[in-house]
Amino acid sequence: MVAISVARPHVLELFDDAPLPPQAGEVQIRVQRAGICGSDLHIFHGSNPFAKYPRIIGHEFAGQVEAVGEGVEGLAPGDRVVVDPVVSCGHCYACRIGRSNVCGRLEVLGVHRDGGFRDRVTVPAANAVKVPDGLPIELAALAEPFSIAANVLTRTGIDAGDSVLIYGAGTVGLTVLQVAKLHGARCIVADLDAARLERARSFGADVVVNSATHSVPEAVAGEHDGLGPSLVIDGAGVPTLLEEACRVASPAARIGILGFSPAPCNVSQQEIVKKELTLVGSRLNRRLLPQVVQWLAEGRLRPAAMITQTFAAADAPAAFELIEKDPGSTVKVQLAFDA
Repeated sequence: MVAISVARPHVLELFDDAPLPPQAGEVQIRVQRAGICGSDLHIFHGSNPFAKYPRIIGHEFAGQVEAVGEGVEGLAPGDRVVVDPVVSCGHCYACRIGRSNVCGRLEVLGVHRDGGFRDRVTVPAANAVKVPDGLPIELAALAEPFSIAANVLTRTGIDAGDSVLIYGAGTVGLTVLQVAKLHGARCIVADLDAARLERARSFGADVVVNSATHSVPEAVAGEHDGLGPSLVIDGAGVPTLLEEACRVASPAARIGILGFSPAPCNVSQQEIVKKELTLVGSRLNRRLLPQVVQWLAEGRLRPAAMITQTFAAADAPAAFELIEKDPGSTVKVQLAFDA
């Protein structure tokens, strides 16, 4: 049974893993599909401050329940599930007010705890979300990245009257775009890469802006009768973008921050106060996988084209190499553990 671990920065190891049986309140899952995320690459490069080594990575995964522990209700062997990687204590202030994704004792599968890049994994039953019949397991494995988009748009609010500027046309930007379009919003996507922008257009972007050759502020200046976009989502994490976002946003706009950098940025308090802007951070997801799974099952999201490559789990090193050497050819690379 294969498991994929980052033994130490820049060292990816495959080894035989013998899973422990589920304890009370847990389920054992036979992993079938798992997606490689940018945060997995950060752990591989040693740039994730929360990871300790060695670490079995992987937090976007789906599969089939094989065994259930004592006291587990609502799940049985044979059920197909996708896993929410956010494990929270349920008792701290953040948890008590419904913000479990920023729990004071937060643990994320694949980061703080060993994750899902292995044939079998045992997780809390509360983190396993049933996948309806008819939803392909590879699409179910996309529920976690879409939950990131759902979370930021829940934090900011989103409706059909919004004009949304999305910085970044990578995986994060594409998921935000699709969830925003699901709500009927007008979407403008800005990126430096022409191929990514064409991909964003194929996923429903109303306007794309190549920020290498065109001014984003000029491109969005006409939104809302010259006031600017009512919602800005930063999925790129470039410090200068937050300052620009405050500048281009409409009065009373909301700004959601997903990407981040440890570098400081210059943000004008004057812009924030003058326009009464709302700035919100967004981390992980707040129990939103059931909603995303429902969207996927109902066909309200059609993300199959996001899966650009699938590798057998044993070929994980080649999958990582592709993402590193030719990132433009990839959106979401998945590992097949049932190949």
